[in-house]
Amino acid sequence: MKLSDDERTEKLEPLLKAGWSKTDGRDAIEKKFQFKDFNQAWGFMSRVALKAEKMDHHPEWFNVYNRVDITLSTHDCGGLSGKDVTLASFIDSVAGSGAQ
Repeated sequence: MKLSDDERTEKLEPLLKAGWSKTDGRDAIEKKFQFKDFNQAWGFMSRVALKAEKMDHHPEWFNVYNRVDITLSTHDCGGLSGKDVTLASFIDSVAGSGAQ
């Protein structure tokens, strides 16, 4: 289910303060990560991929060398859901100090 207006205020605000932003033209959030090198970026993506597979909720992402751009939205409901909030929080936790 899509996030309600109250849930958006409560659950998205901490993510927006942590560097996520609303995607123009769609009900999604996005964030850009930069790492020291390709190895760190790939390790980050691997950890996110394992969690996404367990959740059956896969990010849209783009990787070039040390940069990873991620967009989250739940296609089944046509917008942001609790799954996006959960995955975004996990993503931030594994990016940790490796992201610049």
